[in-house]
Amino acid sequence: MKINKAIITCAGPSQRKLPLQTLIDRDGNDKSVLEILVEEVLSAGIDKIGCVVFPGDENSYRDVVGDYSRHIKFIEQDKALGYGHAILTAANFVGDEPFLHLVGDHLYVSRNEDGCAGQLVKLAEKEGCSISAVSAIRESSMPNYGVIGGKRIKGSKDLYKIENVVEKPTPTEAEQKLFVPGLRSGHYLCFFGMHVLTPAIFEILEKKLSNLAPGRKLNLSDALNELSRHEQYLALEKHDLRYDVGTKYGLLKAQIALALSGNDRDQVLSELLELFTSRELGAYSK
Repeated sequence: MKINKAIITCAGPSQRKLPLQTLIDRDGNDKSVLEILVEEVLSAGIDKIGCVVFPGDENSYRDVVGDYSRHIKFIEQDKALGYGHAILTAANFVGDEPFLHLVGDHLYVSRNEDGCAGQLVKLAEKEGCSISAVSAIRESSMPNYGVIGGKRIKGSKDLYKIENVVEKPTPTEAEQKLFVPGLRSGHYLCFFGMHVLTPAIFEILEKKLSNLAPGRKLNLSDALNELSRHEQYLALEKHDLRYDVGTKYGLLKAQIALALSGNDRDQVLSELLELFTSRELGAYSK
């Protein structure tokens, strides 16, 4: 299985402005969130990227990616029917191929030289199936994520066979459907915001869209749950860092993480220490 294309979704009503935000990357350069995400994809060996955007936003996104725009096809999501619909909107771009998917409001910081996307793509090509990146979270954080249940692959420390997927489960639902043997007590595996999926997901999404009740959104987690029933679907537990820039202080945390993992680490640490010990900062906290 060879992965040649990627989809970045940026069209969500609460999400669409976030990829335009500017941060300082690990090399000390000003870049938009979207530009950093595009570089993450390119570092995985993929140079054909579909970016799903809200109608009318294409020019704004094109402006913040500069020369990288030659790698991007902007795809308008003409109806606000949810995350699953955003993925389905890119079906013609992807065609009958597996693809990498990243969400446009997350940033990823790898703990080693290989990027997070590159690690996932290599494993998916080796295993020849859909793989979602996941990370262990406390039970209290589950209302923010899609969560998977399954079993660890024999002989592996971080690879799981997915048996169930539930979007924002309750603690009772998680205990009944999403328990994963071997995890610390009170912890579950949630989506990392990065997937490699086979084109089978489009057929599932299309079927669910045709049966969608008025006023409802097309949920990707429901489609992934069905995917796990149809073909091998694995989860890779990541120990890297990811930051949802749409949460409170999300951009700030992402910026600090990028700075502390980059070339200016010592300078940033020194300035943060100076800030934390300054009398002026203490005055504001009173």
